[in-house]
Amino acid sequence: MTTGTSSVSPPSGGARTGWQHSLSVRLFWLTFAVILLVELIVFIPSATAFRTNWLEDRAQAARIASLSVEASPSRKLSMELSDSLLDLAEVLALTELDGTMRIRLLPAAEPIPKSVVPIDLRQEGYLASVSSTFGTFFAPEGRAVMIVDRGARDDRVIEVIVREAPLKAELWAYGGRILLLSLLVSVAAGGLVFAVLFFLLVRPMRRVTQSVEQFRKDPGDWSGHLSPTRRRDEIGRAQNALADMESAVSESFRQRERLAELGEAVARINHDLRGSLAAAQLVSEGLARSEDPRVKRAAPRLERALERAINLATQTLQYGKTSAPRAELRPCALAMILDEAAEEVLAGRPGIAWTNQVDSRLNVKADADHLHRIASNLIRNAAEAMGEEGEIVATLDDRTLRIRDTGPGLPEEIAETLFKPFGSARKRGGTGLGLAIARDLARAMGCELRLGETGKGGTTFELEFAEAPGWSGEAAAQ
Repeated sequence: MTTGTSSVSPPSGGARTGWQHSLSVRLFWLTFAVILLVELIVFIPSATAFRTNWLEDRAQAARIASLSVEASPSRKLSMELSDSLLDLAEVLALTELDGTMRIRLLPAAEPIPKSVVPIDLRQEGYLASVSSTFGTFFAPEGRAVMIVDRGARDDRVIEVIVREAPLKAELWAYGGRILLLSLLVSVAAGGLVFAVLFFLLVRPMRRVTQSVEQFRKDPGDWSGHLSPTRRRDEIGRAQNALADMESAVSESFRQRERLAELGEAVARINHDLRGSLAAAQLVSEGLARSEDPRVKRAAPRLERALERAINLATQTLQYGKTSAPRAELRPCALAMILDEAAEEVLAGRPGIAWTNQVDSRLNVKADADHLHRIASNLIRNAAEAMGEEGEIVATLDDRTLRIRDTGPGLPEEIAETLFKPFGSARKRGGTGLGLAIARDLARAMGCELRLGETGKGGTTFELEFAEAPGWSGEAAAQ
């Protein structure tokens, strides 16, 4: 027996894949990356706020220094005191704007860098603050910043020049602390999320994966199958569905093995039985030539019993084959095949009338042997259903061949399982395989055999051909 194989090859190494392909490891790194991304998103406003606070602190220190200048006589300070205030405020120079007047409150004690970036804290928006913050991270060496903010009095403005290097160094230090904290949080949160996902998702999925791989290797092995779970989420439903599928498929494999063994035994029994029945048939033929009236009356019944027994053994052996014989489709004279089948089946039944209403000029595309066996089975069933007398009529409508009898109809319990193996075996002398074999033969030709109708007025079987019948060459010429 030939079985189908999957066209997909399993990965090398079987179930033992590398750790880098593990779902749990991927979940950990995904969690780690997501938390780092969130920390980066949070870091942007944090760094911006840090930079703004640093600039405001310098501006506040400058305002306090300006008050010292205001408190001095004539708003003038000594060089030593001015330098001291500049050091305390951590600024290079302080200028106050009063209307259109520019008053240098604390002059620079050292040369001011040529590159000075103005920053107006009164009008700077959020996006400009973010842009300036990242600009500070990568600012060139030696650059200065001029902070423009409100003065000690609301009607005045101060301009504070500071070096950008301290701000840049503190921003990098702040970023390093945030990065370290983010890594610690990411590792801790990633580990926690990993543990939760591992027990809730990864471990159940690992069991499902291992069971599927074991099932692929040996579907009939019960040891590696899943057991049902009480979980009602998607994984629980998937595990329960897979467990049911494995049970059903394993049971099917075991049944197939038992049926294969049973089929071999039946084939041997059929072989021996047919040999014994053939010998008995020879004896019955000899008895038929006897002049004894009692023997003459019993011989026909004995012959029919032997024919039924041989037919049962033959059909059982035929159905045990893997599939129906391959159909060779070619134009066939449908009416002639029906007449030959009827003549063969009804030879010993003079009370059964055969009416063939199929036009003899019509050809159907089919396998002549398959079609003969189907017709013989349907006519034989009809004759057995009617008993000693009745009529069998064959008609053709479009693509559908109908064979109707005038028998009592089929019992409801037999009609429901008519085309199943042994489904109609309850009728007297029936094998229960004839219609199942006939349906397989019909499907091998691309046709469909079905029960049309049944009742007290008789039973009709329908054979629908794949293509509409055509006229023979002689009919076409006429």
